[in-house]
Amino acid sequence: QVQLVESGGGLVQPGGSLRLSCTASGSRFQYYAIGWFRQAPGKEREEVGCVGSRDEINYANSVKGRFTISRDNAKKVVYLQMDSLKPEDTAVYYCATAYIPGYTGSLYHISDFTSWGQGTQVTVSS
Repeated sequence: QVQLVESGGGLVQPGGSLRLSCTASGSRFQYYAIGWFRQAPGKEREEVGCVGSRDEINYANSVKGRFTISRDNAKKVVYLQMDSLKPEDTAVYYCATAYIPGYTGSLYHISDFTSWGQGTQVTVSS
């Protein structure tokens, strides 16, 4: 079992950048896909993107070209670099793990994610 802790959230002006970290504890981290999600007040949780165990990555259309996911298995960390931030990016951001035996890609249903961090708040406002 892998436990996750998000960090790096905060207040940023529109057009600014933030880098979130998702730090894991536990074993077999390199075999898990890690997804980033966000939830704004009154809205459903949505996937921002996901990195598979072999570094295949996919992004939501709303963040393509602005957000970048990367992973460092040696440090057990997955990063979410967020650039050109917009007020509509304001949300609590979560990371979560997914594992399907024999599958190393990055396309999962939200129900496949079984271990979640506590979230970190990102506020984009002037």
